[in-house]
Amino acid sequence: MTPHWCMTGSECSTLADGAQSVRGFGFKRGSPQPTPHAMLVNLVQVNKASLRLEFNADPKVGDPLVSRYDLVDVNILVDKNSKPPMYVADEKLIINHDAIIPGELRGFSGSGDEILYIASPVEANNIDVMAFHLTTGAIRRLTSHPDYTDPITMSHDNQWIVAMDTHVVGRQMFMSGMRWIPPIIDYLVVAIASSTRNNGPRRFFQPILISHDGDSGNYFGQQVNADGDGSDGSANDPNWNGRADPAVSPDSTMIGYWQALVVSPSCGGANPLPCPVSTAQGGRNYRVMLARRTSLKPSEPAPVFEAPNFIPWAKPFPAGSTAPTQYQIPAGNYTLQGQLSGFAEVEFIEDSDAGTIQTISASYSNYSDQDGYTIDGYEKVSKWKLLPNVWKDRVEWFSNITQTGVVKGTKVTSEHGFEIEIDVSVNIMETNGTLTTVLDEIKYVQPAAGT
Repeated sequence: MTPHWCMTGSECSTLADGAQSVRGFGFKRGSPQPTPHAMLVNLVQVNKASLRLEFNADPKVGDPLVSRYDLVDVNILVDKNSKPPMYVADEKLIINHDAIIPGELRGFSGSGDEILYIASPVEANNIDVMAFHLTTGAIRRLTSHPDYTDPITMSHDNQWIVAMDTHVVGRQMFMSGMRWIPPIIDYLVVAIASSTRNNGPRRFFQPILISHDGDSGNYFGQQVNADGDGSDGSANDPNWNGRADPAVSPDSTMIGYWQALVVSPSCGGANPLPCPVSTAQGGRNYRVMLARRTSLKPSEPAPVFEAPNFIPWAKPFPAGSTAPTQYQIPAGNYTLQGQLSGFAEVEFIEDSDAGTIQTISASYSNYSDQDGYTIDGYEKVSKWKLLPNVWKDRVEWFSNITQTGVVKGTKVTSEHGFEIEIDVSVNIMETNGTLTTVLDEIKYVQPAAGT
């Protein structure tokens, strides 16, 4: 069943001189009522599984024994024949970029033949979105900028991607800016990397338009709302930050997204950032934006892909099944071979009380996974859960890494390391010490306290 939306024009006012293509609008939801027999939903995104919702007019088993909708043809979206994203074999650490282990499902391609998802990091501390094909399981990386991306959609003609991304402000560059470090320490700190991109309720997203094939080389798409003078209330006012999720019109010529104005406690009071005064109608702190692609001709939606009832590579999950257990790397010393040169000596150290990995260290020698990027130095992280709050982590981080080749850089912590505490459900970080990345003499530092 496809949701139907209709637009209202009550707030279709131009927001800034020179940005007439970006306008505000409102939504109200329609309420089509399909017949029960037409109620068949393919690939509902529940717990990283695909399934169908099927009407059962006269059930004989189960509860309740009344007309209902049943979940059928359930597949868990993991490759039943693949290895984990990172695993150990013969004292070697192996990183498997072909693993399908979705962190969070983000939607479908324009035709529905691919599922978009937040993937295991390919590069250290870099959270990206990938896509896998429903029948072949083929994976492709859609985003690769070192900053954070998460909300994403594809145009109906299957030719364009719109991602909400933090790279306009470089929020994560202090941590993730150095390219092609293998994601070894992410085994412990991936939640840190995915949480520091916010400051409490404030997001730092802006909409980025990317071609169908995704980021490549130095191409990272273009900012949709870059046109403006940055003044209060303008289309590219930095105090207005994007939220999830963007949308594309059926003819692919318009991009919709919504934004929130930074408010207390992310500004004002003890926070060093002053709170802006809203210039929106009625002093609103939220706005919905519409960007018109004036040079793009309208296109027809791509033909709808006919999804199979059972996905060939996925793990069937019939009634009564138990969820598969997640692979855990055992404590020990391992070697990771660079794909092009060098190696990393890696140690996983267990907390004997908790029985889980608490510390990871990696020493790199002439390590390279990508032509033109060579890594030397070391990193070490240790993580503690600050119970009883299971969402709050404390991490001690030591880095001293040098990169040579296409980019000359360093990733270095202060003398006594970088300590960070963050509740990943609240996204307010407290730090002690520094983590600094320098790339071709451009310096990236962690956000100031409270910001």
